[in-house]
This record gives sequence, C-alpha cells and structure tokens, in this order.
Amino acid sequence: MSSITRWVLAHKRLVTLFWLVLTVIGIASANSATKALDQKFSVPGKEGWETNMAIAQRFGGTGGDSAPIVPVVTLPSGKTVNSPGVDAQLAQVDKRLERALPGARIASYASTGDPGFISKDGRTTFAIVYPKPDPNAQFGENPGAAKAARAAVRDSTVEGAGVHVSGFDALQNDSGQGSGTGVLLEAVLGGIGALIVLAFVFASFLALVPIVMAIVSIMTTFLLVWGLTTFTDISPVVQFLIALVGLGVAIDYSLLVVSRWREERAHGRSGDAAVQRAMETAGRAVVFSGTTVAIGLLAMVALPVPFLRSMGYGGMLIPLVSTLVAITLLPVVLSKLGQRLDWPHRRTDDRASRAWTRWAEAVVRHRWVAAGGAIAVLATLVIAATSLTLGDASPDTIAKHGDAKVGLTQLERSGIGSGALLPHEVLTNGTNPDRVARDLRRVDGVHGAVAPDSSQWRRGGTAEVLAFPVADDSTSAGRATLDRVRATAHGAGSDVRVGGLPAENDDFINAVYGNFPLMIALIATITFVLLARAFRSLLLPLKAVVLNVVSVAAAWGVLALVWQHGHGSDVLWGIDATGSVPAWIPLMVFAFLFGLSMDYEVFILARMREEFDATGDTHTAVVRGIGRTGRLVTSAALILFLSFVALGSGPGTDLKMFATGLAAGILIDATVIRALLVPAVVSLFGRWNWVLPRRPARLLRVEPSMPRRAATGEAEG
Repeated sequence: MSSITRWVLAHKRLVTLFWLVLTVIGIASANSATKALDQKFSVPGKEGWETNMAIAQRFGGTGGDSAPIVPVVTLPSGKTVNSPGVDAQLAQVDKRLERALPGARIASYASTGDPGFISKDGRTTFAIVYPKPDPNAQFGENPGAAKAARAAVRDSTVEGAGVHVSGFDALQNDSGQGSGTGVLLEAVLGGIGALIVLAFVFASFLALVPIVMAIVSIMTTFLLVWGLTTFTDISPVVQFLIALVGLGVAIDYSLLVVSRWREERAHGRSGDAAVQRAMETAGRAVVFSGTTVAIGLLAMVALPVPFLRSMGYGGMLIPLVSTLVAITLLPVVLSKLGQRLDWPHRRTDDRASRAWTRWAEAVVRHRWVAAGGAIAVLATLVIAATSLTLGDASPDTIAKHGDAKVGLTQLERSGIGSGALLPHEVLTNGTNPDRVARDLRRVDGVHGAVAPDSSQWRRGGTAEVLAFPVADDSTSAGRATLDRVRATAHGAGSDVRVGGLPAENDDFINAVYGNFPLMIALIATITFVLLARAFRSLLLPLKAVVLNVVSVAAAWGVLALVWQHGHGSDVLWGIDATGSVPAWIPLMVFAFLFGLSMDYEVFILARMREEFDATGDTHTAVVRGIGRTGRLVTSAALILFLSFVALGSGPGTDLKMFATGLAAGILIDATVIRALLVPAVVSLFGRWNWVLPRRPARLLRVEPSMPRRAATGEAEG
C-alpha cells in the first residue's frame, strides 16, 4: 500500500485525469448502459424452463414462462353457466378479448365446454388468456396486455354480472407498485441522506469528498457494466445495486480513509505524510474490505442460473471500483484540497470518541452479559429464519383492492382457488392429451384439467394441457400439488413434461439452493484466508466468518417476520403478509450482506490489531479500537441503511423485500454484532485472539504472532 500511495502522490495529475475521463464517459453513457441491461430469466437444463421454452417456441411466444390474464365472472344467484344464453354471452367475451389481443391463445368454458373452468355450484367461471409477449417488458411481465384486456371487457356483462380481469399482471397494475421513484431519484435520495450524516461526522466541507468519490465510482461502474454487456447478459436489477450499494460502499471507504487522515493530522503529521500514514492503515483495511465484498458477489458464479451469475459479475465491479477510487483518487484529493476543505473543523480527532470509549469499557466490564444479550437477540431472529418459505408471493398480497382483486376473491370464494392464476402447463408430444388431462383431473389439489382441441393448443403433434391447482405455489399445499402433477404427468408417458411458472420457480429453488452450500463454503474459505493474513490470527477470521453468517441468518429472520408473516409489511407499505419470499432474495441478501458487513468487521478488528501490537494488552485494544471506530461504523451503517431505504421506494414488492433484508441486516450487524458481541467476545478470548502459529504463518506468507501467556490459555481480565 505504501508504494502504491507514493506512486499516486507522485502522479497526481495523471490519476486525476484518468478518473475524470472515466467519470465523464460514464455519465454520457449511463443511459445506454441501462438500456443494455436485458436478461431473460432461465434455469438451463431443468424440465420446467426447458418445457416453457418449447411451449413459447411452438405456440408463438404465448405461455410458458409468462403469467396468463384471467377474466372471471360470478353469475347472480339462481344462474349457472348452463342457464339459457349464458354460453353465448361468454363466447362474446372471448371474441372481445381476441380482438383486443391479436395472436393471444384463449381457453374458456365457452370454447371447450370443460367443467375445469367452472366452480362446483356452476356460478363462477374463468378463462385463461396468454397474450403475445411484450418485447420491452422484463421477466415475462406484460402489464399492457392486462390493461388492454380490461378495456375490452369493461362494459361486458354476463346475465348482468361484470367481467373482472385478474391475473398477476392485472393485480400488479392495480397495486400502484408499477411506478416507483426510479433509480436516479433513489440514488439522489440516498445521497442526500448520506450527506446529512457526513456533515454531522466531519462538521466541515470534507463531507462533500465521499459524495464525489461515490459519483466517480458509480459512473465508472456503469461504464464497465456497459462493456460487460457485450460479453454476457446482465440483469436490470444490477442498475439499482450500482446506484445504491455503490453509493453506500464508496462513501464508507472514503469515510474510513478521511477520518484516519484527520486523526493523523491531529497527531502532528502534515501534507503527504498524513495521507501516506492514512493509506497504510485505513487504506489497507479498505483493500481487504473491498476484496471481501467482491468475492462474496463473484461467488454467485458457482450457481447454475445465468440471472444470478450476471448479478455476480456486475455486482462484483461495485466494490472493486470503489476500492480503486479510494486508494488512488482519494489520496490525491486529500493531498491537494484536504486541508482547505477541512473547514470549519470544530471537533478534535486527537482523542478517541469519549462516548464510544465509555461504551467499550462498559461492554468489556460486563462482557458475559453483553455477549448473552446479543446472542439472545440473534438466536430469536435466527429461529424466525428457520420458518422462511421460498416461492412466489401470494397473489392476495399484490393488490388490496381493484378489479383484479375482485376477480381473485371470486376465484377463492367459489372454491376454484388462486392457483388458477398460474396453471401447470403440461406439454405432450405423442401421448394423447385428452388422456393426460383425464389423469390430471384425479390429482389431489387440482380443481380441473383441460386439453383444448383448437389449433391454438395443438400443433404438429404437440399439444398443451392445462391443470388448475386450487392452492397457489406460495403455499406448501400448492408445492405439494406440483409434485403430484409431475408424478402423474411423467407416468402418463415419457414424452409428457411439466412447465408453467410454478414448475420453473421450483426448478430455480432446487438449482440454486442445491449449490448454496458450495457457495457458502467458497466464500467462507477465501474470506478466512484473506482475513487471517490481514489480522495475523486464526481465531479472529474464524469468528468473523461465523458472525457474518449469523448476521445474514438474522436478516433472513427479519424477512420472515416482516414479509412472510406480515409483522410490519402492512404498517410500512400497506402490503399484507406474502406467505413466502421470492427464492432469489435470501440468496442476494446473503451475497451482499456477507461482504458489506465484513467491512465493519475489518474496520474494527484492524484497529484492534493495531492497538494490540502497540500495547500488547487486549483490554486496551478493545477499548481503543471501539473508541476509534465506533462512530465511523455507526455512521457508515446509517449511510448504507439510508441507501437501502431509498431502494425500498422502488417499484414492486420484490425490491421492497430485498431492501428490507439489506437494511435490517446492516443495522443488526452494526449494532448487536459489531458494537456489542464483537468487543465482548474479543475480550473473553483475551490473547488467544492474536495467535498465529509459525506453520500457518508460513503458508500465509506473513509474520507469526505468539503473544505471551497465550500458550497457557490465560485470558485477560
């Protein structure tokens, strides 16, 4: 780090010009970069996704990996679908939908006469409409088609009863979640919150420096991601991660370096000497932190899902670019402008924070109580995490009112069930589809099954059968029904395959979480090695890895409590309990939180190690380490928290869930773990924290560390 800083300070103009050019180009190309983010969700090699692709290819892109539009009618009391004139009126509704959605595939009671489309009492009936895909929509969504369908049947009635257009896209339209603040405004909101915190921390114009570093980092990352899109597809979600996670990470790194630079100046160093010393200490911690975050994200390439791999590739660039900016451009800014920007400087950095020093002393004095209290809180949340259910959110949680909600309620009250919104799409290529439908009707949990005989559903020897589950796949009953449908379909013939979104989602969960232990092992191993080198210890990195996993599990517990069980989702966002959490969210929360929370671990333990090397006393190392880093870690966590709050203002329930997991995880990590459990545990283990025997030290290529009394197991005070 010393040599890098010396080179940077010797080439200030070159370094500044380099980052200026990248930032300007990044700003100019940000719109193009955003448009280039377009990736289709896929689970290669899995039956559900492969079947959906075959359905889309065979039937003109309609069906498969997209949710249908579901018009619903409940007839007045005393009327059924067999009443005179009802069939003709239902057929008229189908014709209106055909005109409004050219090329759509439609199946209904009017077109098939199949009882699978009606309730047991004969009063409620529905249709399945697969519109042609919208080339501009993401992840198979088609809100425009849902709006067109609603407009087409708005004035239609069947025996005086209105036609209610339901389905996932229609529910989303009614939820008001389709329009959010947008990534730019979210970044601005996060930046304003960060600036307020920085102004409190620095009490000078230095508060602007981390914001500038964040702008440079974000714009450069957008530029690099744009280049990455020429080699691989990148998920649109990456733009939110760059803007908001990038904002938080870049500011955090700058905050640590600038604070250490001010401390060194308060201790008598001036000019480039203060910059040099700040980079040798805080800059080194930033490098380890940035590398750890990048590894956490890059480890997602071990997962066999291109969607998540792309987020790993794109997300990896965020901490790496932020680290490069912090160790190159930031030293130049501090050297040339730091002293002038540090005005009015009203707070001394010569001494550690008195409040945090007193806190650390209290924690060390009552370390058993502190550790026990922290463990109790974490255990409660980890236990809650064990109830986390993966799957699509319940359709009941998407919209609280509106036409689509009325249609959904009619399906549920009639006994047909919410599962009809996402039918199981069974593809046959030789086996008689009518026999397959007959077998599926007898499956427990299936309301009905139909094999439409029109050319829309049978082409070139291939036919599609629709099976309507009663329960949707956000429930355990719905997932059990899927297993039975698969078993029955496969028993009907070797050519029969099960597709539809429930099957694809189930394949995604199995593919991702089947490899999840490998991902955790990969991240944990590499992180342990990096931190063992950084701290010259075996116990500290082991503790850091374990606590980070616990921190993520606690965040999962918050997800389960707030969203799955609804303890807060309604109060905060007006959204009822979802019943389950989309499968990609816990995974992404793990990847980001494991790295981001490690920032704080590195910041704190690196300073403790430095103080222990200077004094040889664990008590002093803990108190001084927390005294010097407590305010920084809390401020950094608050900045990230505000960034994730801004992310939560984005469109869609999924982003709100993701933001909840990240924000809760950051707060839990910075308070319960880093401010309470870490100092207590380090104090309890005493000098054993700092032991690195000679043989592991040789493997790690660092100096061994064998403090006296560690070999006897004697711990301090």
